[in-house]
Amino acid sequence: MKKPARTHRLWLAYMLHRLSGIGLVLFLPIHFWLLSLALTDRAAMADALQFTAHPLVKIAEYGLVFLLAVHLFGGVRLLVLEWARPVSNRWTDVHKTLAAFAVALAFAVSTLFFLRAL
Repeated sequence: MKKPARTHRLWLAYMLHRLSGIGLVLFLPIHFWLLSLALTDRAAMADALQFTAHPLVKIAEYGLVFLLAVHLFGGVRLLVLEWARPVSNRWTDVHKTLAAFAVALAFAVSTLFFLRAL
């Protein structure tokens, strides 16, 4: 009897990639709106830039960079899996290592960004 997909170890990597994509999709319209303020309302842009100095915004930026890095490295991991997957379609230890490496690299990149922002 085959186990449900959600009990598979790499299901977490799949969900993390999907959720990071959703987080980025939710952020991008706000980001583009704020960028448009530079062209349309300089006073509002100055206020928005002052707001970004708040410590909670720095933490949110950390989360955003983490989402971006997770999505980037997760996508690279998927590309590698598509090209390197054995004919049997079985997940190997190499695939699991790639998934763990993608999350660890995303965490390292976002943490370095956060430490520079402090």
